[in-house]
Amino acid sequence: MHIEILGSGCARCHSLEANVHKALQLLGKEAQVTAVTDMAQIMAYGVLSMPALVVDGKVLASGRVLSPDEVKRALVNAGI
Repeated sequence: MHIEILGSGCARCHSLEANVHKALQLLGKEAQVTAVTDMAQIMAYGVLSMPALVVDGKVLASGRVLSPDEVKRALVNAGI
């Protein structure tokens, strides 16, 4: 599983990344988590508001910082 956090590297992006790590811990899962700050890569996903959460190439959320529980639900719903 590959998880990407799309954003400019702002505090909100770092918060989402921390919440992703917490959710993975709660689920007992491991994943490669990458911060993507390159605007060309971000625009390739069609994301207009950041931060965004992308799992295995699929945008699961954008425009807000998900809580660890929300990330956990999104990952479970995505079949992770």
